[in-house]
Amino acid sequence: MTMNQLLRKSLSIIVPAYDAAAFIEPCLRSILAQLEPQHALVVIDDGSRDATGEIAEHLQHEFAHARFTIVRQPNHGVATARNQGLAAADGEYVLFVDADDLLEPGALLALDRAIATHRPDVVACDYNTWRQRKKKHKCKRMMLGYPPNALLHDQEAILCSFFAGRQNYVWANVFRREIYERVRQPVFPPGRVFEDVAVVARLLAECASLFHLSRPIIDYRQHPSSLKCQVSSKWCVDFVWALRQIRDSFVALPVSDAVRMHIDVAACHFYVGIVKTSYQLPWREGRVVRAQVRQLFLDSLFNHPLAVLAAMERGTVISRDHEFDLTAASQARKALSGSVAFGIMKSASRRWKMWQQRLAAAT
Repeated sequence: MTMNQLLRKSLSIIVPAYDAAAFIEPCLRSILAQLEPQHALVVIDDGSRDATGEIAEHLQHEFAHARFTIVRQPNHGVATARNQGLAAADGEYVLFVDADDLLEPGALLALDRAIATHRPDVVACDYNTWRQRKKKHKCKRMMLGYPPNALLHDQEAILCSFFAGRQNYVWANVFRREIYERVRQPVFPPGRVFEDVAVVARLLAECASLFHLSRPIIDYRQHPSSLKCQVSSKWCVDFVWALRQIRDSFVALPVSDAVRMHIDVAACHFYVGIVKTSYQLPWREGRVVRAQVRQLFLDSLFNHPLAVLAAMERGTVISRDHEFDLTAASQARKALSGSVAFGIMKSASRRWKMWQQRLAAAT
């Protein structure tokens, strides 16, 4: 079989977009500059109220030679937009790119080579985080926890490394389209944010092979209007709800006790992060949310919480930073016990950080 045959319709690149006029042109140009005949770009305009759709149409005319489809739908949220993108995809593999991010130069060529050489169920990719500061931007490379440029066939190693790294971004994982078709439909839970947190782990559980492409393919652009920065009660609850969904999807799977402990340790880290973030909310609202989050977290665990914290403290799980595990375990104990001192400290810390962020944005 020739390289051209291997790469025929190799990749569908899906861009869900809602009110992304400020970002979508550089995003799409970063993709279109690399698009080859074996690639297809699908933009899902999720009921945008701004010029998102018009900008995409202008680029569609400019790049008339490209396989470039625009699907317009009423606003139903990013999860439904992702599902619609999957329905429109015809490539053997699927790459998601968020409308405010950039595809790194050479990324599609690197993915094509990895696919042609290894034919894995998923290509897991490093990425850059990108933060705007005044007129400058700062990039930091984020490396996944798998061996670099390695092909893995051990599913337990794949899952334990994934949960140890806690990088739950769907755009960092280029799955075979067939893998999406194996799981419960619709793939992404409609109406929820953090829709990929609930899904990526379940998709990896269907993968018999993973190739780690140890180079950044995405510039993950973080800015004040990012979903990650829009903290609310729903934001907090949806994140921990996603952890419960991971447990529900894995409970019937034949995974080892080691994998289940790694799931619990990851849940503990996320729980601590959500509790700390909840102190950005008004005090009464935050207190209600923390009670909900606590119960959802406890319901998401396979093991007793004290056993999970003990494993983190003893260092008996795969970890990229044991000191961070110790800190998270200590904070989880305080959060679960309802420590007043912990609450006061985190409330003051969050308010100080929010003040610093507002000051930085103003200058």
